Amino acid sequence: MKRARIRIFFDGGCRPNPGQMEIAVVVRGVVHLRQNLGQGTNMDAEWLALIQALRIGQELGGIEFELLGDAAVVINQANGSWPCRSPDLAAHKAEFDAIAVARPPARIRRISRSQNLAGIALARLHPR
Repeated sequence: MKRARIRIFFDGGCRPNPGQMEIAVVVRGVVHLRQNLGQGTNMDAEWLALIQALRIGQELGGIEFELLGDAAVVINQANGSWPCRSPDLAAHKAEFDAIAVARPPARIRRISRSQNLAGIALARLHPR
């Protein structure tokens, strides 16, 4: 019997942009929050969230996993569809690729912001 693929949601942001970064990763209903990650842009935070999601997925053992986020640029760069023109983003991509060699995700897919459980978790930190 084939096991179901685990879905891992990720999101990152900062307030203001650029500003203090924070990320969230949600897997199996558990929210992993990291705040006060230093100064950066929203794109830096999205990459940090993707990298953390990859690490969490790799810790699942032999279970196949996919990474789901709402940042089209980061997802397309991680998938190799778009180039990383910024040196900072290229450095994040290189770190992601180096970690993924050990155990890559089954896929990285873009979802809408309203479907992103990690984005919802981050939004709860900053009620309007």
